[in-house]
Amino acid sequence: MPEWQGASVGLRFLNAVCERWRRGENRYGKPMPTLFHTSHLGLAVALRRDPAWTQVSATLCGDNEARSIQTLARSAARHGKKAAGSGFGGYFRAVQGFRYLGLE
Repeated sequence: MPEWQGASVGLRFLNAVCERWRRGENRYGKPMPTLFHTSHLGLAVALRRDPAWTQVSATLCGDNEARSIQTLARSAARHGKKAAGSGFGGYFRAVQGFRYLGLE
């Protein structure tokens, strides 16, 4: 574990990157919102406490993995690519979603 863990260095870095993205300082040159998903309980607590973030979703377990495989296969076919044959979901893990609002 890094010696600075728990000193909010990671959260400050995340906020700085998201603020620049929100102001349009990104490869597209356009202001864009940031949506962030995490299953790390400590990070979720920190984001909930931070006034620059709002929680927008929470789920206790992953979605249907078979449906995810089908969705990814359709998307690959539309783009003329071969599907990987894997998907997401089917596990027991709480995932929480947050939106960066900024400090203004």
